[in-house]
Amino acid sequence: MNMLVHGIGKPNGASLIDVRDGLAEAPARHYSVVLANPPFGKKSSITVIGENGRADREAISYTRNDFWTTTTNKQINFVQHIASMLAIPGRAAVVLPDNVLFEGGAGETVRDRLLKQFDVHTMLRLPTGIFYAGGVKANVLFFDKKEARPGRPWTETLWVYDFRIGQHFTLKQNPLRREHLDDFVKCYRPGEPRSTRVETERFRPFSYDELIARDKVNLDISWLKDPALEDADSLLPPEVIAQEIVEDLEAALSEFAAIAEALQQSRSKTSGS
Repeated sequence: MNMLVHGIGKPNGASLIDVRDGLAEAPARHYSVVLANPPFGKKSSITVIGENGRADREAISYTRNDFWTTTTNKQINFVQHIASMLAIPGRAAVVLPDNVLFEGGAGETVRDRLLKQFDVHTMLRLPTGIFYAGGVKANVLFFDKKEARPGRPWTETLWVYDFRIGQHFTLKQNPLRREHLDDFVKCYRPGEPRSTRVETERFRPFSYDELIARDKVNLDISWLKDPALEDADSLLPPEVIAQEIVEDLEAALSEFAAIAEALQQSRSKTSGS
């Protein structure tokens, strides 16, 4: 929807956007690069049956033998879906909410398999204030798919960049801009061997052994202290918070108004033809 509103592609037309249930079937083809911001809602209206053969009781169920586990959490299902659609070699960067990093059960299974079968090499912890829903805590997870190497996990080191602690953004007054990510890009060193990366205050490496030893393979990793929690003077005053809420709502309404106008124009053209 966001792509369509901004003039990228046409629904079910001659475009790169295919409007359908993305989780319904295994991918018909594989891709060398996947960039995704899957829906953040946890519950899915379907049930996916993974290779373990277990299924929750739902009226509709899909069989996905390419999935590692069964869950109605569509966020975790999208991680499995993206992993299955990557070619070899393939790269993915996926926006994920915090709960995908620490939930047990299916979440733990997916994280364990992802670390073993993919090179999960970088995670960017995003600040709040960059999504319409206030307080959303999300991350960008970067992982690569390579030829299998039996007996050895593909992930050797996960580099985590904490861009969340001490950062404050809003949708209108102080929006996140490209230049705010300059330090992360510098630390990431695109195009350079990861062996040349250097640890900084915000950028730290964690070995596979460290990750797999964490309770439930928890990848919700943070080491910086939030000044807002230690110093009451650093908290935003109530009037500023209230104004930011108003601005976020106004920005969201503006986007919905654009959607409504676009739908109305499309309907008018259809009626006219």
